[in-house]
Amino acid sequence: MEARIVNKGQLPELLDKLAKDYDLIAPVKEETLTFFRKISCAKDAFLEYTNSDISPKGCFLPQSEKTFSYTYTGDSLEIVKPEGAKKTVLFGARPCDTRAITTLDPVFEGVKFGDEYYSSKRENTVIIGLSCTKVLSTCFCYAFGGGPCDGTGSDLLFTEIGDKYYVEVNTDKGKALVDTYSQIFSSQGADQLAKGKEELAQKLSGEFVRKVDLTGVKEVLDGNFELPYWNGDDYKKCIGCGTCTYVCPTCHCFDIFDYTTGDFTGDRIRCWDSCMYPEYTLMAGGHNPRPTRKERVRNRFMHKLKYHLDRYDMVGCVGCGRCVRKCPVNIDITKIINDLKEVAQNA
Repeated sequence: MEARIVNKGQLPELLDKLAKDYDLIAPVKEETLTFFRKISCAKDAFLEYTNSDISPKGCFLPQSEKTFSYTYTGDSLEIVKPEGAKKTVLFGARPCDTRAITTLDPVFEGVKFGDEYYSSKRENTVIIGLSCTKVLSTCFCYAFGGGPCDGTGSDLLFTEIGDKYYVEVNTDKGKALVDTYSQIFSSQGADQLAKGKEELAQKLSGEFVRKVDLTGVKEVLDGNFELPYWNGDDYKKCIGCGTCTYVCPTCHCFDIFDYTTGDFTGDRIRCWDSCMYPEYTLMAGGHNPRPTRKERVRNRFMHKLKYHLDRYDMVGCVGCGRCVRKCPVNIDITKIINDLKEVAQNA
């Protein structure tokens, strides 16, 4: 793995160049919220954040997107698809969010049923991750193999060390970008900063306050769909608002509908949906396989801890802690994991 250095004073120059040459997506702050948006210059970026309120998954799975427009003339149906994805740089995503993108990849880039809208954006985007500088009380990325300075899912990973960024070049995409802006990326002194990155990672690893251990949890879920645990208090607290799924960087439920723009014209739209809504599984005949909050809460955690692992050999959670922070009734996935672990130990 190659490494480079970028002086902090040169970062605005780099971002300005990227904004000129690409669609540059970076964290921004509006009032009290931090999320990812397209920016036009370096001064629009907000990098002094611990983690964003909304993840950058919208770069690849937008909250709402047009998949095609149609015109019906009576004799024919004309379908026009949007232009392909533009060259994009996603800058400043935290390690939990870059890892989350790798959990979406097998869903939308499957061998049999690939999603061209997702794949086009993924192919045309360079992901520049940004290591954490602190750990929140709700963070638990270590439980899923991640870490505050983990480069999984990023083409380049920037780690702030003093007045410099230590830059790890993880992919050919990242290497191509470094070569394009070689006047900003220096190789001199990179070896010395590598130790600083290791020390930061070690320091942050000791700041986690949530103790989460997945040992035995999957095994309990494998053979106990009707586990009595799901009759407990957690599902009773849930109000079905869907907040947990909207802030989650790995959730990917969506709906598709046609929006009529004229007598014979319209657009087909894909937008985020939530498995926490009763309408999500409601069938045309009126049957609903998840009729109550119990089934919907159970499905959410079964998906995170079992189904995604069964299908793609990776857990469907990255430990970002957003659902813990944002849930209005304090449903906590780490508590559920620890409860299930206790069930496993007592089995």
